[in-house]
Amino acid sequence: MIDVAMLSIIRRWHFRDHVPLREIARRLGVSRNTVRRYIRSEAVVPVYPERHSPSKLDGHATRLADWLRVEARRPRKQRRTLKQIHADLVSLGFSGSYDRVAAFARRWRQEQYEQTKTTGRGTFVPLRFAEGEAFQFDWSEDWAVINGERTKLQVAHLKLSHSRAFFLRAYLLQTHEMLFDAHYHAFMAWGGIPRRGIYDNMKTAVDRVGRGKEREVNIRFSAMVSHYLFDAEFCNVASGWEKGQIEKNVQDSRHRLWQTVPPFGSLAALNDWLADECVRLWQQIRHPEREATIWAVWSSERPHLMPVGQPFDGYVEHTKRVVGLATAYLIER
Repeated sequence: MIDVAMLSIIRRWHFRDHVPLREIARRLGVSRNTVRRYIRSEAVVPVYPERHSPSKLDGHATRLADWLRVEARRPRKQRRTLKQIHADLVSLGFSGSYDRVAAFARRWRQEQYEQTKTTGRGTFVPLRFAEGEAFQFDWSEDWAVINGERTKLQVAHLKLSHSRAFFLRAYLLQTHEMLFDAHYHAFMAWGGIPRRGIYDNMKTAVDRVGRGKEREVNIRFSAMVSHYLFDAEFCNVASGWEKGQIEKNVQDSRHRLWQTVPPFGSLAALNDWLADECVRLWQQIRHPEREATIWAVWSSERPHLMPVGQPFDGYVEHTKRVVGLATAYLIER
């Protein structure tokens, strides 16, 4: 007699997952002959179509899931409530009730929780970002010939999370001045500033890492963030996957740029070349989620970016006592 439940398991492991007969027999505690008999059996577990009643949310479910994903990544005080989300859906033609939206949100959050619990490191669902929502930042070490000498460089990588438009700028050191300069040039290349930036816990930004998301942020870094009016968010410790786009960009840039970089007479000339190459690649590389180039998606994202304004000068003012005939205020860079 065929055990229908066991038949389903054996067929799934054998035909879908390609598990060897010996391994199936070991897992189930049966002989290989028994496994063969089940595989050769003509009995098949019946498959019933999932019942699905029409819902007023059917045409809005994808948009609602994207909105919930965006709100989940925002600071708690800046998130839209479900009532606000329901009102926004109504303005787009949704005729259903608030309770239907709330039920959808509960199911969506439960699915995210289950995925997080299964992986143990958070959900690996590809993150979608709204236009002008965020950028990611990281440093890398690469090499180039500058003025006839092979030179190790500290390279700043910045990438728009929606359009994937990336920007690189090289320096000799990782200092605050270099960090500020890289942000300004990236913002100018993008034509604007996203609403938040995603970072790891680099020393030029974080003085001390606390529990969970608690951070003592460096005063000079905070001043830059305040100047450009974006929010800074920091990944959990040893969780580089939380800014996976820029991590991948570091690897991609090595074969797209650094393996073919020509020699330059100065660092400024190298950075001019990097800026031009980034824009050229935007026009050639297709966006991973859309049937368009990065350039085309960036062009539609650009109006959603905040204006750049004046560059951040990086000055921090301190009161100092001067030895001598008078006291004065010294301004330190």
